[in-house]
Amino acid sequence: MNWLSSWGNGPAELGGVPCIEARDIVQEYESTTGRRRVLDGISFRVRRGERMALLGRNGAGKSTLIRILAGILQPTSGEVHADMSVSWPLALLAGVEGNMSGYDNARFIARLYGADVDEVFDFVASFTELGRRLHDPVRHYSTGMRMRLAFALSFAIDFDCLLIDEALAAGDARFQRKCHEQIFDRRPDRTLIMAIHGAEYVRQYCNCALVLDYGRGRVFHDIEFATSIYATL
Repeated sequence: MNWLSSWGNGPAELGGVPCIEARDIVQEYESTTGRRRVLDGISFRVRRGERMALLGRNGAGKSTLIRILAGILQPTSGEVHADMSVSWPLALLAGVEGNMSGYDNARFIARLYGADVDEVFDFVASFTELGRRLHDPVRHYSTGMRMRLAFALSFAIDFDCLLIDEALAAGDARFQRKCHEQIFDRRPDRTLIMAIHGAEYVRQYCNCALVLDYGRGRVFHDIEFATSIYATL
């Protein structure tokens, strides 16, 4: 596609403003049909306070890129640089240890990130509204309870950059409002990188978008133009 061929020389220097930067990210996998390149030379910078949407069809590499930015997945080549704290993918269930209680998970996260254990647990207890169940092993939780805990653990640490992998519609309407408030109202100065399908979220909350197609990608600062391209994919 022509719009992907005009990547150019990348973003301008940001004059020391904290940012997260992807540099020529390539990700390849072995498949039954041979080696497949999911991401092919993806580069961008997002500075403190900016909100970037990742747009693309299913299988375009959005979740793969989020996992690379989080440090969960090592790219085939390229690198990620961040001079700000970056979250794991929001509500990552894989990060919740099933044999530990909700309380023990909160205590582990607090110690890992140097946060106050009591403050983290108090936040998790208030946000999840799970009561005494927080002292039960997580393996006995329902899927919804696990999701509440995963979101709470993500919000309990005050990251500079939040990574969101299509998790905004989890839970009931009340819980979605609580998550929305934490992301968009209580953290107005935080960087957001969101892999998302809802164009209304992109238009309302994002000031740039990375559109992915067939492994290639380009950043647009015209949100209406980016969503119109996405609609044609």
